[in-house]
Amino acid sequence: MPAGWGKIRAKEILSPINGSLISGNQEIVLAGISTDSRTTRHGDLFWALRGERYDGHYFVPKAIEQGAVAIVAQNDWVKLQCAVKDVNSDTLSSRNTVVISVDDTLEALGDLAAWWRRRHDLKVVAITGSSGKTTTKEMVAAILKIGNMTLKNQGNFNNLIGLPLTLLKLKGDYKRAVLEMGMNRPGEISRLTEIADPDVGVILNVGMAHIEGLSDLNGVAKAKTELIKKISSKGLMILNGDDERLMKRASIFQKQKMTFGLGQGNDVRATNIKNEGPKGICFDLIYGDSCWPVQIKVPGIYNLQNALAAAAVGFSLNEPPENISKGLGMFSGIKGRFEVASIADGIILVDDTYNSNPSSLGAALDAVIALMSGGGRLIVGLGEMMELGDTTINAHREAGQRVAEAGASSFFAMGEHAREMINSAQIAGIPADRLKVMGTHDEMVKEIADIMREGDLIFLKGSRKMGLEKVVEGLRRRAHSAEDRT
Repeated sequence: MPAGWGKIRAKEILSPINGSLISGNQEIVLAGISTDSRTTRHGDLFWALRGERYDGHYFVPKAIEQGAVAIVAQNDWVKLQCAVKDVNSDTLSSRNTVVISVDDTLEALGDLAAWWRRRHDLKVVAITGSSGKTTTKEMVAAILKIGNMTLKNQGNFNNLIGLPLTLLKLKGDYKRAVLEMGMNRPGEISRLTEIADPDVGVILNVGMAHIEGLSDLNGVAKAKTELIKKISSKGLMILNGDDERLMKRASIFQKQKMTFGLGQGNDVRATNIKNEGPKGICFDLIYGDSCWPVQIKVPGIYNLQNALAAAAVGFSLNEPPENISKGLGMFSGIKGRFEVASIADGIILVDDTYNSNPSSLGAALDAVIALMSGGGRLIVGLGEMMELGDTTINAHREAGQRVAEAGASSFFAMGEHAREMINSAQIAGIPADRLKVMGTHDEMVKEIADIMREGDLIFLKGSRKMGLEKVVEGLRRRAHSAEDRT
């Protein structure tokens, strides 16, 4: 079993990160790693990262004050602080702090995580796609944790900082790791794959997400399939066999592949699908010549696709079919990701406010339509979608049209491109008096609360920066206040 935090010494990380010891005792034991001086603990290694909005080097004194015994910093900063020869400056050596210098602290963090991952004997699963990554990660983790100690990244720890920090939590008793991989530009998935060295890779879909730095859908496909290009020759790729653009791009790589989807030709697929509305979906899971009944508690065909991807991961790692069925059945959804709840008698709220892009919005509206079997009204509140580059205006016009086609009775939108959505929805048939651009979250809460009634379904979705969860919270408060008055 490899040495872990609390046993590992500063000198052991020098080679993996190509670091230079500037000062301090290299034999010092590191209790853990921290990139935030506010949460740095006594005995930690503080890693100074530079970002667009902050520079961790400014917080080195605070980290040392908090108890950091070692820091990793960039060469240029160390030279300025120490004047090269004066390594006994008050800032760095007041407590005999170990100072390690590297060319690039972000690159070095990934190198450390890659080294750490390879010191542990476990199976690593990497998941990417334009939508559904977090849900699929949670489904996979629910399956794997039944029989294995399983690590997964938390929240949005899916980038060049979060994924390495997740891997650095590995201990000897972990047998599985499930890692979500996000991206904003070409090369990120490639680098994340180098760091994680996955045994199994999953690509869920190719859609219009983070397209601003990728020019078009072909650019998205190329970026996502960096996972296929970089995965080990011994690794297995699990692909959405129903996604033609993905499969065409994937065909150029000679790697082991397994497919999932609703089409007959997929290795893992579903039959006898029964949509049970807010209760979820029942189906028969098929792999090879065998079939197992499964029920998932989350609605939407796109969640069925996510479940099939998760099941494929389970089969690829030889998990017992009963664990796959049980794990999928235990998954009950994620806050802010198509979360269906009753906020008052006969009023359903679908909270999909965590994020939005054209592909996920279209899939979510399809799922909303499936929930509308009761014949009530559909009220929609949308925030704008970010990082769409040259496609931004058309994407928002199409969003408004899709809302109208979904049968929305009333539609409210906010953000810089709200007017494009509203105008398009009016052209597509929603009366002007049921359409409105919102300036604030409170305005949207009031407009929706004033018209909602028994039988309504309220659907809210927007990009993370739009913060539409504030509308969810406001509607819940208004609904509870109304109940208290009756």
